[in-house]
Amino acid sequence: MFRTLFCCVLAVLSWPAGVQSQSPYAGQEFREIKTLSPQEISDYLSGKGMGLAKAAELNGYPGPAHVLELATQLHLTADQKAKTENLFKRMQARAISLGKELVEEERALNNIFASHSVTPEALGVLLTRIAKLQGQVRQVHLEAHLEQTALLTPEQVGNYNRLRGYATSASNDSHEQRRAT
Repeated sequence: MFRTLFCCVLAVLSWPAGVQSQSPYAGQEFREIKTLSPQEISDYLSGKGMGLAKAAELNGYPGPAHVLELATQLHLTADQKAKTENLFKRMQARAISLGKELVEEERALNNIFASHSVTPEALGVLLTRIAKLQGQVRQVHLEAHLEQTALLTPEQVGNYNRLRGYATSASNDSHEQRRAT
């Protein structure tokens, strides 16, 4: 015990004074837009969900992309499938449009810091725009889940939840009960 303690103290005392821990951001300073990874940029520009609709998905509101993936297992009617495809296209088009705007605002934020021309006023304007766009992108995805749920029967919603691995969620059961009444 004493020997272990002695070794630990010795290790701490012998640690070079100039050595600092590396930031988890190391390497990100080379990104085109520092605040977004290349994957995040790609996801925004292609209208991907990125987990933005988890509040809906994990509470029993299916999303159109996954409903289309599970169309056979959910026994979608031709009408349901056509409406889901249309919903997905509309959602994706709107998400792409907003995603492009968001990426450009993040680029502008990056640029005012990179040029050392940032002011509190400019920062406030950019952050307000970014926050609004983030909310709009999220709203597009969440509203698509609401619309999608209305296109399905309660049995299909329950089947979707089970196929996605959410069968044990009490919130899904209560959602299905609300839809059935």
